[in-house]
Amino acid sequence: MTRLSLLDLAFFIAESEASPKHVAGLHIHQIPKGGGANFAKQLYEEFLEHTDVQPPFDQVINFVSPTLMPSWGRAEAVDLTEHVFFHKLKAGANDREALYALTSELHEPVLDRSRPLWEVHVIAGLWDRQFAVYYKMHHAMADGITMTRWGVDSLRTTPDDLTVTPVWTLAHTRRGSGLKGKKRLDQQVAGTVWKQLTANSKRAVGIGRLTAMLALEAVKLTKNAIALPFMASRGTPFTGNATPGRQFATAAVPMARIDAIRQVARATLNHVALTCLDGAMHRYLADEGIELDRPITIQMPVNLRREGEKAAGNKIGIILVDLSPPTDDAYVRLRNVGYSLRNVRAMIDSVAPEAVETYTILTGLLGQIAGMLKLADVITPMGNTLVSNVPGPAERLYLKGAPLLEMHPVSTLPATHLLNITLFSYAGTLYFGLIATDALPNLGRLAAYVEDEIAALERAVGL
Repeated sequence: MTRLSLLDLAFFIAESEASPKHVAGLHIHQIPKGGGANFAKQLYEEFLEHTDVQPPFDQVINFVSPTLMPSWGRAEAVDLTEHVFFHKLKAGANDREALYALTSELHEPVLDRSRPLWEVHVIAGLWDRQFAVYYKMHHAMADGITMTRWGVDSLRTTPDDLTVTPVWTLAHTRRGSGLKGKKRLDQQVAGTVWKQLTANSKRAVGIGRLTAMLALEAVKLTKNAIALPFMASRGTPFTGNATPGRQFATAAVPMARIDAIRQVARATLNHVALTCLDGAMHRYLADEGIELDRPITIQMPVNLRREGEKAAGNKIGIILVDLSPPTDDAYVRLRNVGYSLRNVRAMIDSVAPEAVETYTILTGLLGQIAGMLKLADVITPMGNTLVSNVPGPAERLYLKGAPLLEMHPVSTLPATHLLNITLFSYAGTLYFGLIATDALPNLGRLAAYVEDEIAALERAVGL
């Protein structure tokens, strides 16, 4: 049995019908040459034949255990018909709109905790001989970076490799070193004690440093070292008490356009992407009759894994970042966003990952209390929305010879937010996945504004 970390456990504690804690991905494939109209249905049937389910896809959550801490344990059996499903869009429907509506419907319900917490849905009947696969798993199993790595491992890099190895058949957890008996136990105990002592020391020092930074920011002796919690603008449609209904929208920008802006403006991908999101959100708010007098504040997950670390579960921190003060000049907005992100990156690099993780748990707890008490509509929000960036593979991937054309991220919503945006790069395109409750009006318009803001930024830098 494997004990949950505090961060993994937090996703179970924070979960509700209105705020399920799972992450997902929507993959759109092209049926390969020679593949018939039933290609997707045949793939689904082949998926069901792969019954050799590997950890963590054979794991269930045990809230009562000998260690007194919730832990993962192996399921007695895994029935793939409870995890792998087939759908076909109705003929004559607006294909992309129908696909996104089905994605929203699949993303809404909480996963059943009595069995392993994952699902795979094969979706046929798309446009131009295409089909989709929607992958869904609980956030306590994996964060977005881990889920992406697992998904990539199950695909192929060439169209002529027709081997099908579903994600649940691959061994994703590290195996033991092979040591046996008392020697192995002694080494494990000694290693665990030492690791805990050093981690707690780093955590204490890091928390002290973070506290000092927040104090300096509060008395305005620093600027944008880190945004203060519960200082975001109130009255935007992006925050409030989450409701169960979901809607999904996307935007896609060729990486070549982003790279051209980066080279001219000496900016990073994050700078460009967040500048476009900032401009799009301000345009959206203006349409809703809302003008802000301060920057939009985002909650931004950061990867806390050390280079080469591939453990399952979650290894992320969530920090608050002020974007640009309101401006109509896209280039000024880019510079302001870049300034904020550089300062935040310097702050993150100056403290131990354990400290950022503790800060995330503490601030998340405050947000969770607000959500449980249904206070999100009346108190100042932690941040206006959550934006994350998950790097994906640069090369084209294939599933049984079917090229993977698009990879769209579908994230989770905190109990106090109505919108979450995830960026995902794949094969020369940056995808923006927007998931929201039904209460947020005109989500598709916000997605369209992202692409408009790319064009505005190109004009601003002289492209």
